[in-house]
Amino acid sequence: MLFPSHTRIAALAAASLIAGTALAQTAAPIPMRDFFRHPDRAYFRISSDGKTLSFMQPWERRMNIYVQPVGTTVEPLRITAEKDRDIPNYFWKGPDRVVYTKDFGGDENDHVVVATKDGKVLTDVTPFPGVRAQIIDDLREFPDQMIIGLNKRNKEVFDAYRLDLTSGELTLVAENPGNITSWLTDHTGAIRGGIATDGVEQTYLYRDGANGSFKSVLKTTFRDAFEPQLFSADNRKLYVMSNLGRDKKALVRVDPATAREEALLFEHPDVDAGVVGYSYKRKLLTAVEYQTWKLERKYLDPDTEKLFTGLAAKLPGYQIVLQAITDDEDKMIVAATSDRTGGSRYLYERGADRLTKLGEVAPWLPEARMATMQPIAYQSRDGLTINGYLTLPNGKDPKNLPLIVNPHGGPWARDGWGFNPEVQFLANRGYAVLQMNYRGSTGYGRKFWEASFKQWGRKMQDDITDGVRSLVEQGIADPKRVCIYGASYGGYATLAGLAFTPDVYACGVDYVGVANLFTFMKTIPPYWKPLVEMMQAMVGDPEKDKALLTAASPALNADKIKAPLLIAQGARDPRVNKDESDQMVKALKARGIDVPYIVKDNEGHGFRNEENQFDFYEAMEKFLARYLN
Repeated sequence: MLFPSHTRIAALAAASLIAGTALAQTAAPIPMRDFFRHPDRAYFRISSDGKTLSFMQPWERRMNIYVQPVGTTVEPLRITAEKDRDIPNYFWKGPDRVVYTKDFGGDENDHVVVATKDGKVLTDVTPFPGVRAQIIDDLREFPDQMIIGLNKRNKEVFDAYRLDLTSGELTLVAENPGNITSWLTDHTGAIRGGIATDGVEQTYLYRDGANGSFKSVLKTTFRDAFEPQLFSADNRKLYVMSNLGRDKKALVRVDPATAREEALLFEHPDVDAGVVGYSYKRKLLTAVEYQTWKLERKYLDPDTEKLFTGLAAKLPGYQIVLQAITDDEDKMIVAATSDRTGGSRYLYERGADRLTKLGEVAPWLPEARMATMQPIAYQSRDGLTINGYLTLPNGKDPKNLPLIVNPHGGPWARDGWGFNPEVQFLANRGYAVLQMNYRGSTGYGRKFWEASFKQWGRKMQDDITDGVRSLVEQGIADPKRVCIYGASYGGYATLAGLAFTPDVYACGVDYVGVANLFTFMKTIPPYWKPLVEMMQAMVGDPEKDKALLTAASPALNADKIKAPLLIAQGARDPRVNKDESDQMVKALKARGIDVPYIVKDNEGHGFRNEENQFDFYEAMEKFLARYLN
């Protein structure tokens, strides 16, 4: 078993109390904005030649990109000027330019933007209205080129284009016949394969070279995982994450022309294999990441193991992640984090064995006052082990605590151990926080994932309820002061919890959550269309499963809700249409339920702008205080 059993939750709670007694129980709460404000500096990166450092910091209230020569005190130069929305992330392309994506008001129609490091040229290289761009391969080995996908020709599918960053020219390199959901490139940047789907069956396609026809090599169902990661350095073999013939995803080497498995490189008995590391300098695999209750690595290369072992010795007690590395692999950006801090960022120069601190993500949040995220596990009513995390407020007796139940979004995702500002904010206000990886959460193998099919509002919801009951039975949670809060699918789980187990919760907070499964299935983005049959198999067919979806739609069962509910919604959300939340608010108001409603016209699926986040969390803090006393 990965996590301690539920019988040990009480012991963990006691240990947390002992650890927290040194903290003043009467300490003033940390201001809400300190948890959610922009960092002064973050998202550090380094250019491929190691000469230029970059980072993001606020300008006009939005996170923008700055550059500075490495090892100098020269005033940083701002090279972007985004005023409407934060830049979500970025990366270097060669030594002289950075690339980022942006959308408009949360519509998720991302554009690719290129900025030169001197700040003189900033170009939207995909300036097509209503078109979504995706980066297929950043072509690290080709500083002036990238492979991107555009649904310009057909909104439902993405064609592959080679983008020349010098001229801005786009060249079509693979036209999507209408069923390809992902493309595969080799180390020369050639499109060599893809995954096609008819919605239920998936087909791995391959061609031996940059041109010619794709051939069907392997057919599987969507329940099977055959996920190409990258080619070997000589482009003759293919590394794949696969669960064919096994329950957990494993890293295997295959012949790309036949899909025949030639070697098993790594598998874990309890969880799926995850991200694969690769050295572009030495042309070899370096490590495989996987998550038990924490992020772990299987090293495939002794040099990489030596690197991480050395960094761990310099930064004891922290989780180490490399966020950028130069072409010569001598300089790298190192992130050191934990469950109680977003941590610090460092420049590590391997040749000199020198670690230089670049900054802290949120130095105003004292690590000593943050709460510990403890791994837990409990049994579902039908015998599954549900893994999760329990965060208890410091300095409080872990008995009869007000509890926030926080199911993750997705739903085909998972919660992991690490710093979570929402969780820490809630714990700082005196609430215990329960997060659980209910059935369907990814990373635990095929059977656990499949156990979620057509179980929205049913067994998936039971897994959440069973976690609440385990804490109530142990006396940790006060049964009269339990609130459920989640975003996206977590928002759906909030609504389902209030509708289908109304006696469990004193209140709920729904953040961009699905309310009506019929509306949800009809308004999915066009580029999800090739996956519609798969979605119907996993969630339900609006025609064949009409009774199932009706019973599982909170908006159609709003008459069962009796607890107050706070709802937050982005007006431009392409995933959860605003009509979803409107339906719920109208139904509850008609019955006199307290249902404060926050709508932001310049947001999509989740609030990105700082001022909108402040509004939401301020309303949430007051709402919880009112109903959980």
